[in-house]
Amino acid sequence: MDIFLLPGEYFVGGPEYRIRTLLGSCVSITLWHPVRRIGTMSHFLLSARNSSKEAGLNSRYGEEALELMLAELRSMGVEPSECQAKIFGGSKMFPGLEDRRAGNIGRQNGEVALRLLRAHGIPIVSESLYGVGHRSIIFDISSGHVWSRQAQPEEAATLFPGYAALT
Repeated sequence: MDIFLLPGEYFVGGPEYRIRTLLGSCVSITLWHPVRRIGTMSHFLLSARNSSKEAGLNSRYGEEALELMLAELRSMGVEPSECQAKIFGGSKMFPGLEDRRAGNIGRQNGEVALRLLRAHGIPIVSESLYGVGHRSIIFDISSGHVWSRQAQPEEAATLFPGYAALT
């Protein structure tokens, strides 16, 4: 069964699922337990909140998305430190036009993902971070394989069906 993650979503499931998403400056973390064949994937937009006005955890933010993912894994009897992590995304979407005040959001997202996984003692077995353009991601929970295809921003509409509907 295919699941498509929109920005700010995450999913946890068993081997019957394949999770897909399309990333730009956003980042996806995948966690996979090789024995139990349970996995999770996020699609977060920003590394952390600027304010704490919202109540509860929100998966739009990397720190909170990972906390939600870890809690759900634990509720399924999976110890997160026994999982393998892979990280994708964090691209520049408009090279040369980044807002100097905001910095490089994609790089910030990628660096936070790396830091958080290390802090939780989750081994990172693969990463495809930064660069320019979009990435199409497919995570097959049954095998733990993650496929990533990167394209320049102007190529996205032809390479990734449905891209125009997301922008």
